[in-house]
Amino acid sequence: MGKKKKKDENLPEGMSRRQAKLAARAAERAALERDPRPYGGFTAEADLVALQEFVPSARAKVNVKGVDRDVYICTVLPGAAAAVVRDEEFGGDALVGLQVASHSHNPGRDLAYALNWVKGAKPGESLTSTTADGSEPKLDELLDPKAELEVEVYQNFDWWVPEGSAIDPMYAQAMQAANDSVMPSVPVEGDFTGVAWWIDAGGKAHIRWIRTDDEDKLLKALARVAAKDALNLGEDTKFAGVFRTHGIIVPVFDLDPTVDPATYGPLLVELDKVVAAEIDNDAELTSEERRRLENIKSRQVTIR
Repeated sequence: MGKKKKKDENLPEGMSRRQAKLAARAAERAALERDPRPYGGFTAEADLVALQEFVPSARAKVNVKGVDRDVYICTVLPGAAAAVVRDEEFGGDALVGLQVASHSHNPGRDLAYALNWVKGAKPGESLTSTTADGSEPKLDELLDPKAELEVEVYQNFDWWVPEGSAIDPMYAQAMQAANDSVMPSVPVEGDFTGVAWWIDAGGKAHIRWIRTDDEDKLLKALARVAAKDALNLGEDTKFAGVFRTHGIIVPVFDLDPTVDPATYGPLLVELDKVVAAEIDNDAELTSEERRRLENIKSRQVTIR
């Protein structure tokens, strides 16, 4: 007498039980593989990368499908928590952090996990870990990929505390320490590719230009511009190198911290035109351009 089939078993057509299990495990592994470009396809890709990696204190309101409370994507939350929902008396807003203490190697999926948690979270609850486990929907099922972000930037973390709420002395001390560590940061305005942030690191200031071009094309374009001695933002500025993060390249410039950040908007617009003219240049690099390319690559820093 043959073995009875397991109750309620629903195997994919043409698959044995073993094949179905192997397929399910393969799907689980695929769901947790590293995304080479976690925010690719989003209009706000450059903003999301900036908030996750380069901006100390900022937030942006987002519309999350299936959520009827206000939701903000933030740089960092108290204790580097993943998310928190404020008590109803303070608005019941949900805050989701990008710079978190616990995460996976897939920031886009981690963000989706935290945003999905917000759907069922109650006022006063918090999420410690944002690590995606494969149960979360895709990010584009929660956020409109075409939506832009209106980023609110702060020079402290006072926005952590809802207006009118009492702060205990220990928390106030921790927040003061966080405020003291914030480096002044300002978005640079202008009609150029990507987004740029001016950050005062103390002895010198920097502009980090988060662009969404193809990595290889942008690196070659930067090398061609550098070979013309045009890879700068004017007097007393210097091209410092590039960050590689989340599948994109971020050129960095060293600056005089006493110069008004707004000065660099028009200069970035002009440099953007020069870079754009070289992005789709398929000609062989000259020996000088190859030398500049190797120099840029030797100074690049990868952020995971």
